[in-house]
Amino acid sequence: MTQIINGGIVIIGGGQAGGWAAKTLRDEGYQGTLSVISDEAHDFYERPPLSKAALKQADFSLSRLFSEEDTAALNITWYRPLRATAIDSQHKQVLLSDGRAISFDKLLIATGGRARYLSSDWQSHPRVFTLRSWDDAQRLREAMLKADNIAIIGGGWIGLEVAASARQMGLDVTVFERQTRLCQRSVPASVSDALMQRHQQAGVNIITDCGDICLDETTDSLSISCDKQASQCFDIAVMGIGVELNLELASEAGLELAHGIVINGQGQTSHPDIYAAGDVACHPTLSLCLQSWAYAQNQAISTAKAMLNAHSEPFSDLAWLWSDQYQDNIQILGIPTAEATQHIQRITPNSEIYFSLNQNNELIQMVSFNDARAIKLGKRWMQNNRKLSPTELADPNFSLMSLK
Repeated sequence: MTQIINGGIVIIGGGQAGGWAAKTLRDEGYQGTLSVISDEAHDFYERPPLSKAALKQADFSLSRLFSEEDTAALNITWYRPLRATAIDSQHKQVLLSDGRAISFDKLLIATGGRARYLSSDWQSHPRVFTLRSWDDAQRLREAMLKADNIAIIGGGWIGLEVAASARQMGLDVTVFERQTRLCQRSVPASVSDALMQRHQQAGVNIITDCGDICLDETTDSLSISCDKQASQCFDIAVMGIGVELNLELASEAGLELAHGIVINGQGQTSHPDIYAAGDVACHPTLSLCLQSWAYAQNQAISTAKAMLNAHSEPFSDLAWLWSDQYQDNIQILGIPTAEATQHIQRITPNSEIYFSLNQNNELIQMVSFNDARAIKLGKRWMQNNRKLSPTELADPNFSLMSLK
């Protein structure tokens, strides 16, 4: 007979979304049983350093979301390292990989995603790495310290961050990107060009529009080729072609899916007592899934409040993400859409800002290199549908602060 444990509020996922949800539930006064199911043995930790400091610094330790004392004070009943194997939405139970079941009053699905591979051959190769967890970062760093060159498969944000870290560690780096430009799905061409310039100046070999990326299975070495380059041997390779969202539990539980798990502004799914947060939760106003540190944190906080108070403020934050590469802090506000009809550059000695406006001169997207204050302004402009002057935005001598 299956052992059934009373779990109170149950969170599936020990990542950033799960962590902030757990802390918020306690901060908002929840005193009942709080259960967290995680396939990692670690406490909640920050993911952004994994592609940067965790690779480059020998003495870098796990970057906790909260201190050990604060985590202990949350009084969490941990189920780790274990996996949730099924959700019985009718009986409100979660089945565990060890055969037990946890009953829930309310459930939060924060299962995140797993690295995507080009094929099973890439996945099984001993010198092909991914970067999703602390353990992944430790294995990759150890391999990078022994390597002279590295192939990055994918010219998106994670691939470029690893490329920058590898160059700073002295490795020869080649980036293979099947799209015609870097980060093509998330920024305009002018930003892709700026990224390309920075990496090429740092000595990275970038091959865009490279067609099929092939792994030579006839040799024991790591030999990679593409339509634009003959086979070349690399010491190691890193997969950076996005993630597969962990939606299987939600799908089998009968929850409504579209890109990710469909939620309302309170994070509630099609089942009244099941909620979703982070990567797997479809943004309630943008109708897409965001792999973003800010979304994982802020939407989880909002959802945790709603789990305790159905009348809480619905989540409506703008899309925002950031990336650190070399000496640049890059911040992206908003997502590219067909409404963006004008693209404007503002170049100063210390920063670069790229604006995308619609036909009414309203801000659709904004990307800044080393100007966080401008992004804060951009958020206000977007929220207020402010009409902007393209001439003023492009003028490096014009004060953006005058547009508060």
